[in-house]
Amino acid sequence: MTTATPTSIGTVGNATEQERATATVLAAFMADPITRWFLPDAQQYLKYFPAVLQGMCGPAFEGRSAFYAGDFYGAALWLRPGAEPDNDVLGALMQEAIPEPQQESRFAFFEQMATHHPEEALWYLPMIGVDPAYQGAGLGSTLLSHALAECDREHMPAYLEATSPRSHDLYLRHGFEVVGVIQAADSPPMFPMLRKAR
Repeated sequence: MTTATPTSIGTVGNATEQERATATVLAAFMADPITRWFLPDAQQYLKYFPAVLQGMCGPAFEGRSAFYAGDFYGAALWLRPGAEPDNDVLGALMQEAIPEPQQESRFAFFEQMATHHPEEALWYLPMIGVDPAYQGAGLGSTLLSHALAECDREHMPAYLEATSPRSHDLYLRHGFEVVGVIQAADSPPMFPMLRKAR
C-alpha cells in the first residue's frame, strides 16, 4: 500500500492496517505521562498497552472511524456516537497489570474519567498519536481536522482527554475547551476537553 503524500489521510481497514495503527499509537504513547503512570515499567507497557488499546479503541476499527496519516506515521482512533470502550476488559487488564498497592489510585482515576465523560451523543477520541520519528510535522493537526470535519458535517460535539501539555495546547487550537481536571493520588493531571457541535 502506498500513500500520495506524508499528510494524506486514510481509513484503517484490514487486520494488517489495524496492527500498523496500533503500533504507531504504541510508539507515540511510550513517554506519555498518564499512560506511564498506569504502566511505569517498560516491559509492562509493551505487554499490556496493545490490549488496552484494543479495549479502548476496538469499536474505532469496527466502525471505520480509525484514521492514519501518510504511511502510518500517525493514527487517530475515534469512537462514533453510540460506541463505547470495553470497560470490563479494561478493568480486568488493570487488575492483572497493576500491582495491588497501586490499584486503588488507578481505579479512582479510571472512575473519574467515567464521571467526566459526557452522556450526550458525540464523537470520542480515546487515542491519537504520531510516531516520535515524525512528530512536529503537523500530522496530529491533520488527523484531528479530518475527523472534526466529519463531526461538523453531522453537527456533533467531540470529546477527548488531554494527557500532556503539548496535546492540551493542540486541542485548544482545534476548538476544544477544558471542562475539568482528572487526577488521583500522585498522578499527573489529565484534562477532559469538549468541542461543541458546529
